[in-house]
Amino acid sequence: MITLYGMYRSRATRNIWALEELGLPYTLKPVIQAYRLEAKGIDPLAPDAPFNTRSPEYLRLTSAGAIPVMEDAGLLLSESLAINLYLAKKAGGTLAPRDAREEALMMQWALYGATAIEGPALEITFAYAKGVDEGGQRVIETSADQLLRPLKALEVHLAAHSHMVGGRFTVADINMAEIVRYAQPHAPLMAQVQRVKSWLELCQSRPAFKKMWATRDGEPA
Repeated sequence: MITLYGMYRSRATRNIWALEELGLPYTLKPVIQAYRLEAKGIDPLAPDAPFNTRSPEYLRLTSAGAIPVMEDAGLLLSESLAINLYLAKKAGGTLAPRDAREEALMMQWALYGATAIEGPALEITFAYAKGVDEGGQRVIETSADQLLRPLKALEVHLAAHSHMVGGRFTVADINMAEIVRYAQPHAPLMAQVQRVKSWLELCQSRPAFKKMWATRDGEPA
C-alpha cells in the first residue's frame, strides 16, 4: 500500500490527483507544516504537537523536513514531481510514458516547470492569499513579468500539441497544471496565454481533479 505523507494545502495535491487518476490504492497520512503551527503559537517540537514537518519521526523519513513524502514497499521519495513520474510508471496505462522518448519529454517538462515557472507562480498565489495591498501588487507584477517568457514558451507548445506529451492527457499534464495553477489567480497574465488558460481549465475539468480540489477546499487554511 502506498502511503503519502502531507496535507491537501501543499504540493501533495499533485500526488493525490495522480493517485486518483491512476486508481492506485493509497493512504494519506496528515503531516502539517511546522510554520502553520508556529503561526498559531504552537511549538512544533512540543510533546503534544500534531505530527508535523519538524517531528523527529517525520525527519527520519526526509531530512529536508518538507512535504510530501511517498513510501511504497521500502522506497521513499520526497519530491512531488518525481513521485508522480514514479506513480505513472508503476501503474502503467495512458498516463504513463509509452517509451523512452515520452519519458524524457515528461522529465523535461517537469524540470522546466519547476525551474522556470513554479517560483514566481507561487509568489503570485501567496500575494493573492494574503490580500493584495500595495506591496502585494508589486510582487504580483514582478512575478508576472518573470513568468511571461516561460508561459509564452508553453503557449507555443500547446498551439501545436493538445497536451504536454503524446497527444493525450498524461502525468506530464498533472505536473505542469499543478505548477501553472499557482499563477492562475492573476487574470491579466492568463489572458496573455489563452491556449495555456484553456488547457489548464481542461485539465481541471477532470473528475479526479475536482474530487481532490473539493477536499482541499474543506481543509483548514
